[in-house]
Amino acid sequence: MSSILDSVNQRTQMVGQNRLELLMFSLAGKQLYGINVFKVREVIQCPSLTTLPGCHHVVRGIAQIRGKAISVIDLSMAVGGPSLGEVEKCFVIIAEYNRKVQGFLVKAVERIVNMNWSDIHPPPSGSGRTHYLTAVTNIDDKLVEIIDVEKILSEITPNNATVSQEIVDENIGKAPQDKFVLIADDSAVARNQIKRTVEQLGFKTKIFKDGRECYTYLDHLVADGITLDDEVIMLISDIEMPEMDGYTLTAEIRNNEKLSHLWVMLHTSLSGVFNEAMVEKVGANDFIPKFNPDELARAVQRRVDFED
Repeated sequence: MSSILDSVNQRTQMVGQNRLELLMFSLAGKQLYGINVFKVREVIQCPSLTTLPGCHHVVRGIAQIRGKAISVIDLSMAVGGPSLGEVEKCFVIIAEYNRKVQGFLVKAVERIVNMNWSDIHPPPSGSGRTHYLTAVTNIDDKLVEIIDVEKILSEITPNNATVSQEIVDENIGKAPQDKFVLIADDSAVARNQIKRTVEQLGFKTKIFKDGRECYTYLDHLVADGITLDDEVIMLISDIEMPEMDGYTLTAEIRNNEKLSHLWVMLHTSLSGVFNEAMVEKVGANDFIPKFNPDELARAVQRRVDFED
């Protein structure tokens, strides 16, 4: 499993091509799940775990991995399923989300599949609000579910979305009341965090569940003869999204003459060292990893100050 990641250079070749590599795994039953390989550091046989009193019930324990203490979350329990049982028979996916390294306990790791984001779709309508999915896809006639890890992490350690009063005071009266901040993110938890943060600064928002939905809105806006600058001040976009990812969304915006000047900030849990090169390649104006309300507010403030 130690060779499960290729070089960073190979990964960056997919940027702007709307492609990803999906690591497939299983939990308690036969259902297959997926995680973007970009987030994965390594996959290991589960080591011995130390149980700490007071931990959330889905945290099976703490593992010492390469000199660091990492919490190991039972993904089956986290999505409402049964415990995976004896950890010695399981694997741990070591991944980085929202600036933190986490361990995700899984029953088995299947394989890596290279695919297009356009083949990954939002959860079916009627799924309700209690599910833990951001997307689904079909591989070899089998349904593969992509888990909303941000929702899981927010339930274990809730994020504070309150902007410091100092920053709020600095932005009083600065938000244009006739323009919107667009927000594109496939995680309902992340969308709400961003929305609450931006609205504390006085901005109005429009929400989109994926990059294609956002791009369609922008394309129709200018096709209807509306001047972009009269309607939109900036776009805050996630990178990992079904249908069209944030890199491709940014590249499509830059390739559209009527949209190319739109201020795009990528805001993502993909906090690896390679992101600066990726952001530069697709032409985003700004990039910050998730989720710190003050940092996000400062990034919005930079956009407003730039316009002034």
